[in-house]
Amino acid sequence: MAAPLIQLDGLKLTFGGAPLFVDVSLSVEPGARIALVGRNGSGKSTLLKIVAGLAEAQDGTVFRQPSATVRYLPQEPDWGAAKTVRAYVETGLAPGDDPHRATMILDALGLTGEEEPRRLSGGESRRAALARTLAPSPDILLLDEPTNHLDLAAIEWLEAELKRMGSALVTISHDRRFLENVTDATVWLDRGRTLRLDKGFAWFEEWRDKVLEEEEREQHKLGRQIVREEHWLRYGVSARRKRNMRRLGELQDMRARHRAHRGPDGAVKMTALEAGESGRLVIEAKGVAKAFDDRAIVRDFSLRVQRGDRLGLVGPNGAGKTTLVKLLTGHMPPDSGTVRLGANLEIAALDQQRALDPTETLAHYLTDGRGETLVVNGEEKHVASWMKDFLFKPEQMRTPVGELSGGERARLMLARVLSRPSNFLVLDEPTNDLDMETLDLLEELVAGFAGTVLLVSHDRDFLDRTATGVLYPEGDGRWTQYAGGFADMMAQRAGAAKEAKAAAKPKAETPRGEPGAPREGAKKLSYKQKFALETLPGRIEALNDDIAALEAKLADPAFYGRDPKAFAATSATIGDKRAELARLEGEWLELEMLREEIGG
Repeated sequence: MAAPLIQLDGLKLTFGGAPLFVDVSLSVEPGARIALVGRNGSGKSTLLKIVAGLAEAQDGTVFRQPSATVRYLPQEPDWGAAKTVRAYVETGLAPGDDPHRATMILDALGLTGEEEPRRLSGGESRRAALARTLAPSPDILLLDEPTNHLDLAAIEWLEAELKRMGSALVTISHDRRFLENVTDATVWLDRGRTLRLDKGFAWFEEWRDKVLEEEEREQHKLGRQIVREEHWLRYGVSARRKRNMRRLGELQDMRARHRAHRGPDGAVKMTALEAGESGRLVIEAKGVAKAFDDRAIVRDFSLRVQRGDRLGLVGPNGAGKTTLVKLLTGHMPPDSGTVRLGANLEIAALDQQRALDPTETLAHYLTDGRGETLVVNGEEKHVASWMKDFLFKPEQMRTPVGELSGGERARLMLARVLSRPSNFLVLDEPTNDLDMETLDLLEELVAGFAGTVLLVSHDRDFLDRTATGVLYPEGDGRWTQYAGGFADMMAQRAGAAKEAKAAAKPKAETPRGEPGAPREGAKKLSYKQKFALETLPGRIEALNDDIAALEAKLADPAFYGRDPKAFAATSATIGDKRAELARLEGEWLELEMLREEIGG
């Protein structure tokens, strides 16, 4: 095995009272691809800064190969005095680095380099910071939430670029699909210690659950051993005093270990307060169009959203996802067409921008300044109790919002949105900055929500686990609705592209004697052609019935959450049956035209 580029051993670090790191170790070998995972607040970003040399531990050893180059991607870029994005990117280059690579990466990420850094959107800022980090082709890449605010095209480009580069990688991300695609080892930072799995993130959750189960068994065994030793000391036959003192010392050690054990950190208790049931029809859009400066965002768009639908919007940044959400929820009028909202709608919305007043306290933000209580399910609840459900401590009630981490701000926003009774959730990029455990609970909440959900996200795994349908921009303001989640949409788009390609090819001459093949000089239909004409309508009708039954099955809001594999199989079956239906209808039409031609 090659010597590590970076080796951390036995790191200890305390902020305030509780220790953040108790015994943290990390080894980064050349070419390693490591996912660094853990709960929000466990110290992942701090550990990455220590690896980058931007922070120090209070104890432990840190070794870095003197010749190794390291580049660190923070969550918030520091623009310094750079006037343009290109200038900012070039500050990351060292003597000998190729400036043309910086230009190439900027171009690949959709930036010219002439943009003013402080005028960039969240997605553009993230792409500029990535360009600065990747351009030098360093020995070690340290990426803190690299996919935040990126659209799918940029995420897929980043995955391909990281696979192509030879750099070692340590990355923090909430995007499961991204971690599965780019990592081959996983380091779990849990309760101040690190555990390593020499497999990629795809195997992490199963391994983590086994580790926690084994830990629980060991604690149970230790508890039973303590009980036995206590019984022996009280009632056992007296032995030599020295032996008794040794066993008493061992018992005290066991008690200390048992008391010192910290179980897994608490889980968010995430519950959406559901209002009364809405009408069956939630949204009906007909012929909707919207344009800005002669650029069509939405064109001739029609849609019906029923109660219980969970509709995801996905596509490139700037395609108009947020605009379409505003049109569908009545917050923006269309240029033409109509949008009708159903009856009894109670909407709770999570805004993508998440503009928070940094001086406002957590309690003031959650209650809108109305004292220290919330009304939850018709009963008053103290704000500290509601905060506790989202892993905030009571003493944080007076903490300014500006002191929270990105993950804590995300949890705070969710705590506010979910405290409002609703039957229609509108979530714009809800997964940004959430840890895996909180993301799991949000997925369960969305998948089990009895009302309707409109969801904007670039998180492919999240869409696959929650959405019953996906809207995707095809360009020039055209939007298409697909059944199922992200993977289902991709499969349907691939199938449609394959059919279009086949239809564009010149048709091969049909062998003689087959249905639809007119024989030269034929004066009447063959027996096979007559039989096909008689039987095709029945087969077409049966296929239509099958497709309608399968579509009704897909329309069940609980189907995907109950059995994602069956949902995907049903979606694929519908695609196959539609292709067969198109083939039979084409065959029947050819035979009808032939019959009319020969007067049969």
